[in-house]
Amino acid sequence: MNIVVCIKQVPDTAEVRIDPETNTLIREGVASILNPFDTYALEEALQIREKLGGTVTAVTMGPPQAEAILREAVSMGVDRTLLISDRAFAGADTLATSYTLAKAIEKIGQVDLILCGKQAIDGDTAQVGPGIAVHLGIPQIIFVRKIREISEEKLVAERMIESGAEVVESSLPALVSVVKDINTPRLPSLRGRMAAKNAEIPVWTAADLAVEEARLGLKGSPTWVHKIFSPPAKTGGKVFTGEAADIVDAFMKEVRENQLFS
Repeated sequence: MNIVVCIKQVPDTAEVRIDPETNTLIREGVASILNPFDTYALEEALQIREKLGGTVTAVTMGPPQAEAILREAVSMGVDRTLLISDRAFAGADTLATSYTLAKAIEKIGQVDLILCGKQAIDGDTAQVGPGIAVHLGIPQIIFVRKIREISEEKLVAERMIESGAEVVESSLPALVSVVKDINTPRLPSLRGRMAAKNAEIPVWTAADLAVEEARLGLKGSPTWVHKIFSPPAKTGGKVFTGEAADIVDAFMKEVRENQLFS
């Protein structure tokens, strides 16, 4: 079985700061990491390969430094990697990103299963995975917490929904996005780390893909970030102490006097 895992390099959100003048993220000096949700997709791909054989290819779209997360994927055990990198891809929103990744997957050739993390922690849109499936015209199952059955022809998965979970069967090829409940990602082995250090990372540019230039990067993005800002810090507040009945009376008096609820 040939599996592609789409991964992303993201800022370490614990260190993200916002420029108060420009309202943009300050990326200088901010560490970049492999999107945590993507580690579960990588682990699931490796477990499927261990059961059914085949290959696992990790793919990312980003600047040249994004090769670092592909080396991390190699250290976990993936067979192949691919970096999609070109200035023409800069500024891509989720539509342009999913289009570009879909075109790269088309060029890879026969792919039976595409796995993604449920979302990236920098955007939290959860749109790129489903977008890839739409561009490729294949079924998708999102927010999967368990793959119950998988063969060369189909898979059966449990996906999370607001009221609990549902079981879905799909033919292959298909795209699956996974949640962190699905597994526990493995740690890289020493042999994996050595392989990652020496791995060659192929790079494809826009010229290597059968793409329409108008659908790439900023040109192909119908959405823009107009403003980014930190929410104002909450101030004030009042603490009520005493017996429960007295606290309720004091609280209700505060509500009435200040018209806190209309």
